[in-house]
Amino acid sequence: MRGTIRTALLLGAIVLGHAFGGGAFAADRTLLNVSYDPTRELYQQLNPLFIADWKAKTGDTLTIRQSHGGSSKQARAIIDGLEADVATLGIASDIDALVEHGGLAPANWQELLPNDATPYASTIIFLVRKGNPKGIADWGDLAKSGVKVITPNPKTSAGARWNVIGAWAWALKHNANDEAKARAYLGQLFANVPVLDTGARGSTVTFAQRGLGDVLIAWENEAHLVLKEFGAEKFDIVVPSLSILAQPPVAVLPKNADKHGVADIAKAYLEFLYTEAAQDVIAKNHYRPLHEGVAARYAADFPTLELVNIRDFGGWKTVQPKFFGDGGVFDQIYTKK
Repeated sequence: MRGTIRTALLLGAIVLGHAFGGGAFAADRTLLNVSYDPTRELYQQLNPLFIADWKAKTGDTLTIRQSHGGSSKQARAIIDGLEADVATLGIASDIDALVEHGGLAPANWQELLPNDATPYASTIIFLVRKGNPKGIADWGDLAKSGVKVITPNPKTSAGARWNVIGAWAWALKHNANDEAKARAYLGQLFANVPVLDTGARGSTVTFAQRGLGDVLIAWENEAHLVLKEFGAEKFDIVVPSLSILAQPPVAVLPKNADKHGVADIAKAYLEFLYTEAAQDVIAKNHYRPLHEGVAARYAADFPTLELVNIRDFGGWKTVQPKFFGDGGVFDQIYTKK
């Protein structure tokens, strides 16, 4: 697989990592990482590094299988029987769902790795057509008449939920924390959304390849990938005045990892994400690294903007049911087309 947006959908959800040979007494072992939409290219680069490191340390020949989709859709697939050894999803509430449905993740999963089991961060920005013909500068412009906005479905996509909370945070700040006015703004924004894809990558394809919409609300790394894949001469990145600090979490799923005999690999794999070598790859892929030294080296690549934290709204245990549960804010403001 070549790791491009065009080929990703054609080749399907499972990507095989490459093994690096094997000694006479080495074991052949396989790990399944179930992840969210925009991380295909990231793990295609990270997996060979970990495979080589594991080979050098243990002699084992390791294969890493990779599955991608909308984060909540991926969580549901795991709950329904997809035997992931690790989950590297887009939002904490999706791993919480794995705890709540059969104890697939441990209740204290955020305590088992640094930074609440979040090895990197991202944020939400805008991608517009070259020259920005609609003059989009901030969140308020997305609710204007005549602007077509592309964003995924927050019922299935973690990226979409980060999008909604980023928009909500901006609306509260510009309306003296009046939630009624913030709801009205969200309603106007989603009235401008012509289609809801199930995941962030689907929305990227809708905007960049199918040519639908004036602005894509996107993960920061996904916006940069579009410039690389389709050409910087076709699009501009717009950084809003305020956005959300998006923190995609990771967790070992002990029931599956123990069943497959890879608990040790699963733990080491996620710990590897915090190493300087992995963090360097993370930064090169336009995710915001946690490692201070790496962050300093790539500081110029990440624009400074006001970032609000999900904790400001009570955390995902509060936000998820309020906004995205049945009858929540999103159901109240969105009219299906």
